[in-house]
Amino acid sequence: MAKIGIGILGGGYMGKAHAVAMSSVGPVFNTTLRPRLEMVCASTPESAERYRQAYGFARATDDWHVLVNDPKVEAIVIATPQETHREIALAAFALGKPVLCEKPLGASMEDGAAMVSAAEKSGAANMVGFNYIRTPASQHARQLIADGEIGDITWFRGEHTEDFYADPQAPATWRTTGMSNGTMGDLAPHMVNAALALIGPITRVMAEVETVHKQRPGGDVTNDDHAQMMVRFKNGAMGAMYFSRIATGRKMGYAYEISGTMGAIRFDQEDQNALWLYRMDGPESERGFRKILTGPAHPDYEPFCQGPGHGTGYQDQIIIEARDFLRAIETRKPVWPTFRDGHEVSRVIAAALASSSDECWKNINDF
Repeated sequence: MAKIGIGILGGGYMGKAHAVAMSSVGPVFNTTLRPRLEMVCASTPESAERYRQAYGFARATDDWHVLVNDPKVEAIVIATPQETHREIALAAFALGKPVLCEKPLGASMEDGAAMVSAAEKSGAANMVGFNYIRTPASQHARQLIADGEIGDITWFRGEHTEDFYADPQAPATWRTTGMSNGTMGDLAPHMVNAALALIGPITRVMAEVETVHKQRPGGDVTNDDHAQMMVRFKNGAMGAMYFSRIATGRKMGYAYEISGTMGAIRFDQEDQNALWLYRMDGPESERGFRKILTGPAHPDYEPFCQGPGHGTGYQDQIIIEARDFLRAIETRKPVWPTFRDGHEVSRVIAAALASSSDECWKNINDF
């Protein structure tokens, strides 16, 4: 086993998740590369030191340049706001350092394109943090579809719905400022990524993007609350997606339904250890969706638990993600989703925003 020094930029919600994942991935998956929490970077010296002590890093800094340039930091995790992703990633790739970047790639299409170019020019491992598609249930769904178990795909419905801004009196924060922090920048990429992973490339889109609560206590809202889109996939399937941060009652509504010529699949992240499968076989009187509880027979489940139905959780998705990142570094082979895969998500989002503005269908290849 070889040690690898990890530097994490950002110590908050996702910074903590990645720190815990890097501490856990070795014993969970018995990885050849064993992460060493070398340095954490936060916005102030005080918060950086607090995260260092809490998560077990060797050192802390409030200057991302110090972290990226440190020779003991051999791989980098970016868990900072989108506006910072481009500059950090380009500096890391210039040094040949692998980068795992939280979604979306950057604050704009230009950011994403520059990051893809730098990643591919450097040859260093690069991944985007789309963790939800890594649940054992969704991995199994992806394999069922790829194996043709539900036939040719004809239709996809996906949503990423939450209600953290359902209350109109919830105060304005950084989340209500700037399109990269709105629903299309924050929630939509996860489900668009799922659609691309499960069904394949999207060729065109028609969308509506809306701000419902234009003012909140403390300021104006300058980004979107919810959005809907129709899509056409390259394989001919039709699709529809909905994204919302004001979906009253929805806590983690990352859900999809897929129809095929021989069966169908349903999944809801609020019940992430179950997959619903319909097969068009047997007598009509006995047909119906059946609930599959995930267990050791499903991808990436057994390393966490040997008991079927006992379940995995949110943090386990990040640990699986860390394993994939380490694998990309060790094998020097791309592991999905690369920066280029993440940029494809950004292209769909850009086309959807343009569609909403122009009130017409948009071809993805134009973006």
